[in-house]
Amino acid sequence: MNILHALVLGALQGLTEVLPISSSAHLILVPKLLGWAESGLTFDVALHLGTFIALALYFWRDIFDLIYNFIGSLSGKGFQTPGNRLPWYIIIATIPAAIVGKSFEEPIEEIFRHSPTIICTVLMAFALLLAFADTTGAKRWKLDRITLKSATLVGLAQCLALIPGVSRSGITITAALLLGFNRETSARFSFLLSLPIVFGAAVLKVGHLLKTGIPPGETTPLLVGVASSAVFGYLSVMFLLKLVQRYSLYPFVWYRLAVGVLFLILL
Repeated sequence: MNILHALVLGALQGLTEVLPISSSAHLILVPKLLGWAESGLTFDVALHLGTFIALALYFWRDIFDLIYNFIGSLSGKGFQTPGNRLPWYIIIATIPAAIVGKSFEEPIEEIFRHSPTIICTVLMAFALLLAFADTTGAKRWKLDRITLKSATLVGLAQCLALIPGVSRSGITITAALLLGFNRETSARFSFLLSLPIVFGAAVLKVGHLLKTGIPPGETTPLLVGVASSAVFGYLSVMFLLKLVQRYSLYPFVWYRLAVGVLFLILL
């Protein structure tokens, strides 16, 4: 992979992993449209590592609070406050996606990766579901009202993100909106919930890369991809959290519908 491809795909990953528009769909469809070869293991490492760096930098205070409250819950404070309960809710909500991902990631990828028509259809279908949630959701609950039940339901919804076109942030934000949480809380909980998954994926990819080694000439594209993904991921988080404080999620709905139709026509 050359540096230009690494820069473009890293930026694409950073933008689309965070925004509710499906990174997997874009990373499959855009290279197909441009006639680029599929990225290998080395670049998968760059994508996941860059995304985790972006999330960790933006949410470093939240991560510190989660660790502090987790330790506090083990050292006698129990689950008396929403802060003490939140780390456990995130852990519990992560378990379904981790199990499903470990068991079905490869067969799901084989089914969908080679079918742009299905990916585009899924991209548009879940855009409509996001629109429904944004329109009908009560949008009255904040982060301190998350319960074990609501966290588990959002975690189960996250399992659908394995399907290219669904979007991890898109489906978790949709689920949270349908449960009555406001847009900012839905987006923030979605990002916090993605931290263990993105971190786990990065660790696994790095582990595989350490076993196989970095192919000759891939070090520079790897670093460019990590940096590009991290920078654009950070900017995307900032943009989305500011946007949902004042506006609806309909810009992403219209974008997904337009991109789905466009790729159907072009591919």
